[in-house]
Amino acid sequence: MIELVDVSKRFANGWAVRHVSLEIAAGELIAVLGESGSGKTTLLRMINRLIDPDEGTVKIDGRDIRDEDPVALRRTIGYVIQQVGLLPHLTVGANIAMVPRLLRWPVEQTRQRVDELLELVGLPAATYRERYPDQLSGGQRQRVGVARALAAKPRVLLLDEPLGALDPITRVALQDELRRIHKELALTSILVTHDMVEAIVLADRIAVMLRGQLRQLATPAELVRAPADEYVANLVAMARRQGEQLVALR
Repeated sequence: MIELVDVSKRFANGWAVRHVSLEIAAGELIAVLGESGSGKTTLLRMINRLIDPDEGTVKIDGRDIRDEDPVALRRTIGYVIQQVGLLPHLTVGANIAMVPRLLRWPVEQTRQRVDELLELVGLPAATYRERYPDQLSGGQRQRVGVARALAAKPRVLLLDEPLGALDPITRVALQDELRRIHKELALTSILVTHDMVEAIVLADRIAVMLRGQLRQLATPAELVRAPADEYVANLVAMARRQGEQLVALR
C-alpha cells in the first residue's frame, strides 16, 4: 500500500532522514517511534508531499507520488497533527466539511458525512455540530480533528503525535478510539509518537528512528523480546520500568 524506497531528506542543518526503506501493508497501523529530531515528522510530510525527498521514492499503491498532483493527493490522505488546527471562526460541522466542500460534494451528502463522522468519534452530531472550537475540551477538539481528516473517505491516515498535548486519562481514551476507528474503516495508518507504551498498545509494527535512520522495524512483541541495538533496548527498558513501578505501587 505505502512503500518508501531508500528515502533521504536533507535540510540546511543536515540529513533529517537517511536511507529509510519501509513497506506498510493495506490495513496496517505502523507506529514511527523516536525522540525529537529523529526524522519522524519529516517521514510523514514526505508521504503526503508537503515536502519531497532528495533521494529515493515514495509509492502509494505502486505509484510514485511525484507523478501525482500534490493537492489532489493530500485530499485522499487524512492528516492529524497535535495542534489540531481547527479554524476558530467555523463551527465544528463546517471544519469537518472543508474538504468535501472543496471537492464539491452535494450539500446533503456533506451534511450526512459530517454527522456520521461526529458519531464515529463519539461526539453526537445534534449536540456538537454547531459548536465552535473554543467551546470544546482539548480531547473533543482532537476528536474533531480526526473526523475532519476522515471527511473525504481516505484510505490512508497520517497521525503526527495527535495525543501528545492531552492529559493522561483523555489520551488513553483516545488511543482506544483511534485503534477502533482504524479497524472499523480498514485504514492504512501511520502514527508518529515518542511514547513507547503508546506504540506498543496501538501498533501492528513499530519503526524505531534515531537521527534520521531506521534502527528497527518489528512487531511490539518482537521489539520487546529482541531489541536490535542499545538504543532500542533502552526504550524497551524504560517502558518496562514504568510498568514495574506501577505494579510495585499496588
